[in-house]
Amino acid sequence: MLKERMTPEELATLTGYSRQTINKWVRKEKWTTTQKPGVQGGKARLIHIDERVQEFINNAKRAADRPGIYTINDSTLEGLLLQSMKQMSEVEQQKMSALILREGIAGVLKRLGIRDND
Repeated sequence: MLKERMTPEELATLTGYSRQTINKWVRKEKWTTTQKPGVQGGKARLIHIDERVQEFINNAKRAADRPGIYTINDSTLEGLLLQSMKQMSEVEQQKMSALILREGIAGVLKRLGIRDND
């Protein structure tokens, strides 16, 4: 789902390309950007999603159109969870967020059958 302004990371997730590729497109295509509020140093930018950007994104092969390839390199729980979340589609992320907000982590653990009842 496109927002009015998006970070390169968000566009990368949406299209299946890397953040570096998105930043290259920003420079090459001269997309309009603004500084991201609250981030010092001036490098964090928000891309304005105008008609040119939308058309470019629509022509790019989206990650959602390809079957997911799930790989994990970090064996810590935090690393596994973060990598898993990053590899989920936007729809999967929204559903997971809704589940956690609705039931809390205790409800999620209960659904998974791993709730510690101490």
